[in-house]
Amino acid sequence: MEVINTIGRRKTAVARIYMTPGTGKITVNKRDYKEYFTTGPLQFIVNQAFQVADAEGKWDVKANLDGGGITGQAEALRMAIARALCENNIEDRPALKAKGLLMRDPRMVERKKPGQPKARKRFQFSKR
Repeated sequence: MEVINTIGRRKTAVARIYMTPGTGKITVNKRDYKEYFTTGPLQFIVNQAFQVADAEGKWDVKANLDGGGITGQAEALRMAIARALCENNIEDRPALKAKGLLMRDPRMVERKKPGQPKARKRFQFSKR
């Protein structure tokens, strides 16, 4: 029984997964993924790689998620699953790549600057 170990990142979220052949059970931080990701769109994001590769219900996933928010974690998990599916079957790669599931989204929050309330917002200017 082979275990595929991959990593996925998005914003400041990191997903480390262990994928084994099984029945389609996805465990996130020792909880079921439907309990962890309560909304439908987030559950769709997690399953998206399996749907594109036509591998739903064939793999068990154990995931450790850390950092970021709930959306970033879901997208990091999606990327890790897509990488693991490519590692298992290289023929899935073109379909996953066409959907953009293998690309690391580089967009991050811009840092706050000193002397300003936020990254780009300025304090109100008073001429007099």
